[in-house]
Amino acid sequence: MRNTTVGAGALRVGAIGLGCMPMSWAYTASERDGQESVRTVHAALDLGATLLDTADSYGPFTNELLLGRALLGRRDRAFLATKGGLLASEGHLVTNGRPEYIRRACDASLRRLRTDWIDLYQLHRPDPEVPVEESWGAMAELVRAGKVRSLGLSALDLVGPAPRRPAVAGRAAGPGGPGGYGAALRLLDRVQQVFPVGAVQAELSVWAPRAATELLPWCRARGVTLLAAMPLGSGYLTGTLTAGRGFEPDDARARHPRFTAEMMAEHQPVVAALRRVAARHSGVTAAQVALAWLLGLGDQVIPVPGTKKERWARENCAAAGVVLTPADLVELRGLPEALDTWG
Repeated sequence: MRNTTVGAGALRVGAIGLGCMPMSWAYTASERDGQESVRTVHAALDLGATLLDTADSYGPFTNELLLGRALLGRRDRAFLATKGGLLASEGHLVTNGRPEYIRRACDASLRRLRTDWIDLYQLHRPDPEVPVEESWGAMAELVRAGKVRSLGLSALDLVGPAPRRPAVAGRAAGPGGPGGYGAALRLLDRVQQVFPVGAVQAELSVWAPRAATELLPWCRARGVTLLAAMPLGSGYLTGTLTAGRGFEPDDARARHPRFTAEMMAEHQPVVAALRRVAARHSGVTAAQVALAWLLGLGDQVIPVPGTKKERWARENCAAAGVVLTPADLVELRGLPEALDTWG
């Protein structure tokens, strides 16, 4: 797999990353297998997908513990990205951006990950009760202390009002006011004055492309990497989920309107287009087309598909070798956006 860099520095990673959240949180608990997850991490590293993305809130804590075990003897081959500032408490997620908490959270992540340094430490969500400059300043101290190599912000698609979605098939436009990334960009400008931003993370895929037009230009102008979260639409863009399929009660998709039978059926034209493009390339899947589209946005975009299965990790990594034609790009241009957000 070809390499790229994170931020303006010389921190090299594979062009495709591995999202580790599904290994212990959010999706289908009955399919979790610690040994399979470890094999998945090892396969990703062997194939060049060196950026491993996790967070202390995944589990909570169990995802970092799993990665700590998986990376024994392999730490130097991995680019570890984790997050702090979001607490899982009694079934709810609560922000905490106080500097003293940020410092404690980083030290705890280092212990769970069994490492002396974190390659990318991300503020999981800004705390509305704490000026972001204070949170970011505490994170900058971690860099100066040698505990962290670069800093990032996550979930930028959830900063500010939800983006307005276009009307589709007679439906009204989606929630939010003017929406977009205006609030997130203002936040980035503020923290950039305190310490350089190395990477940002936001939902970006063929059915959620807004970050490519509104956030990516800011990143390109400053040498900041954009980590594409949910590049496969939480599994939907793989074409393996069928309308009407049930999810386990603890699966986040069971409670989200994007995955009702009605909405999954309405979004089928997106999957159908990915399949048509895939059919033009020998042995290529819809998921690989979706990832190749993201890679085509340039080296500053790193898709981070999440999986707990070695089989899917291998398939995702192989997408780095898929080259879409101009005709493919025309077919994928202008696909209908997902009709909601993950807010």
